[in-house]
Amino acid sequence: MRVLVVEDQHRLGQFLLQGLSECNYTVNWVKNCAQATDALAESAFEVVVLDLGLPDGDGLDMLSKWREARFNEPVLILSARDTLADRIRGLDQGADDYLQKPFSLEELLARIRALVRRQSTKKQTVLNHSGIQLDLLGHTVTVDGELRDLTSREYSLLEIFMQNHGRVLSRTLIAEKIWSSNSFVDTNLLEVYMSRLRNKLEAPCGKVFFKTVRGVGYKMV
Repeated sequence: MRVLVVEDQHRLGQFLLQGLSECNYTVNWVKNCAQATDALAESAFEVVVLDLGLPDGDGLDMLSKWREARFNEPVLILSARDTLADRIRGLDQGADDYLQKPFSLEELLARIRALVRRQSTKKQTVLNHSGIQLDLLGHTVTVDGELRDLTSREYSLLEIFMQNHGRVLSRTLIAEKIWSSNSFVDTNLLEVYMSRLRNKLEAPCGKVFFKTVRGVGYKMV
């Protein structure tokens, strides 16, 4: 399981990196808002552990922007801001949990496990967006009620977009999800699959579902 730790204090960051890694989590530790946003654009994470007092901005403001961009992964705030008003504001801004500093590693791990369990029970079996319906159990796709025949790779590609519609997905992130190996994937290959998906979904109904974000990746609109 991949965990993103956003913490600018070096000693605490090292502690979290070591503690989570020893529990077999794959940890990416970043120290500011810019690095956190870049990390989310490049990779997928099951949980984000977020400090609020960051050197280049406030973690709450960044979290609010993530939620507006339809980033739905669980976020656990880890902060020294310990008043009731702070906790309420954090949860209202989009956090899934709030743990005050100082804290025990055992409690942090328990809260992470709880978030992952909660997230797994939330997953929908049917995804809908702009007339597209993707049935995760039946492995079928319809557009305005008409069945579309997709290959397994095209289906997986569409599933990623349906789960993240409105969010810009980098080519690296898409490749990590579609091709399970860590080997380099030619950008041209991804473009071929995107072209096929567009032809099968957009062309028959005259709608536009995907937008190319120059120099970054793609977005489902």
